[in-house]
Amino acid sequence: MSDTAFDLGPQARAVARLAEKVRDDQLTARTPCPDLAVRNLLGHLLGLSVAFRDAARKDLGTTTDTRPDTALPDIGPGWREELPKVLDDLADAWRDPAAWTGVTRAGGIDLPGAVAGAVAADELVIHGWDLARATGQEYAPDPVALKASYGFLQAAPDDVRRGDGPFGPAVPVPGDAPLLDRTVGLSGRDPGWKP
Repeated sequence: MSDTAFDLGPQARAVARLAEKVRDDQLTARTPCPDLAVRNLLGHLLGLSVAFRDAARKDLGTTTDTRPDTALPDIGPGWREELPKVLDDLADAWRDPAAWTGVTRAGGIDLPGAVAGAVAADELVIHGWDLARATGQEYAPDPVALKASYGFLQAAPDDVRRGDGPFGPAVPVPGDAPLLDRTVGLSGRDPGWKP
């Protein structure tokens, strides 16, 4: 995993573009995330964007202390305006070099700033893929964020092999598969998943 700061803006914008194209009739559709419909995935993206924005700012409190599995995330009526704004805020917060230094917290876990930045990239890359798959959209993640996501997931191969990885047991993917497929596989998802 890289300890180098990078711009989360391109990946945040990619997720915002996907969300913008979600139709109301797709909000109850299944996603690759077990037990999450599209509306719950969008709610999770809202929550994680706020949490990682605050983690970057070292503004620790309820948003950074709450575990993601505490409650089923959901969206409110203003989510179409709110999500792009918090995604922009997230990217802006990580543009501050101080975000990548010291120790911060996200999901109730203390971690180095550089690791938190990689986790934020991973969340945006993987959940962007989830959203694209669930809604039938094309998906091209930001290459820098994709490499950071892959590096983050590879950094804990023992946990992934035991089935305790960040998202579940790794799904075997050929070594010559595209980087996105290998990253998705490491996250515990089948790159061939379809609704």
